[in-house]
Amino acid sequence: MAFRTVVISSHSKIEYSLNYFVFRTIDGVKRIHLDEISTVIFETTNISITSSALVEMLKRKINIIFCDEKHNPFGQLVSLYGAHNSPKRIKEQISWTETNKGVVWQEIVRNKIRGQYKVLTKFGRDITKTILLENYFKEVDFNDITNREGHAAKIYFNFLYHEGFSRTEDCNINLILNYGYSLILSLVSRAIVAAGYLTQLGIHHKNDFNEFNFACDLMEPFRPYVDIYAKRLENETENIKDKIKEILNEEIPINGQTHTFINAINIYCNSVFDALNKGDANLIKFPESYDI
Repeated sequence: MAFRTVVISSHSKIEYSLNYFVFRTIDGVKRIHLDEISTVIFETTNISITSSALVEMLKRKINIIFCDEKHNPFGQLVSLYGAHNSPKRIKEQISWTETNKGVVWQEIVRNKIRGQYKVLTKFGRDITKTILLENYFKEVDFNDITNREGHAAKIYFNFLYHEGFSRTEDCNINLILNYGYSLILSLVSRAIVAAGYLTQLGIHHKNDFNEFNFACDLMEPFRPYVDIYAKRLENETENIKDKIKEILNEEIPINGQTHTFINAINIYCNSVFDALNKGDANLIKFPESYDI
């Protein structure tokens, strides 16, 4: 079972040889069996990689993330067809009814707000505000047409971090949030493609210029895990990104069992696909705790 997250942050040459991921640096040669790797993060642009290495990683559905010159996640490499029956899956995706999408989005938003409520209580925030979030959780309606998600987010961020906090601020918290959310987006995108669906066709997000509309939809209940990391690390000054990557090693309860973060995302995403195909939002398996 794949379990390793490989981060390459120095000048390297990457090759494929006999089922091994081989990278050469000035310090020598290292090998990792490809079946052990779940995610590879190319954190520097000073890397040479063979096409055979990329193709073999794609065959194994390894999550491949490329960072820019500032070492921030910038792009992801996914296969064109993640499953043998991709045409069938895409037809299913196109045929999902507005009713099915609306009830699924309602449950996704409800569980995102539920997670935010648990995070605020975890850090002992103002009880009146947590009660407000609890009320928003109960008020989410079909397709969240009253935008309880947006109202909850304003309260949530202001009281988790500080009054007047904005996601546009140039600060440590937003650096952590942006980096962490990018990691989750890539994992959700990987799960979507691996199941044979398209990341472009969302159920709520429908931006013509967003390649990851569907992934943006599905990632919402996992955002609070990153928010916890941001709260813990907001005053850190060293090795912040290395510490954020540790989120991939967390174990969380889902579907009555404890799973690795990556496996939990796969379980959740597959349950959402079932819910959309069968028109039953009760089939969705959400994270059961935010105690990390």
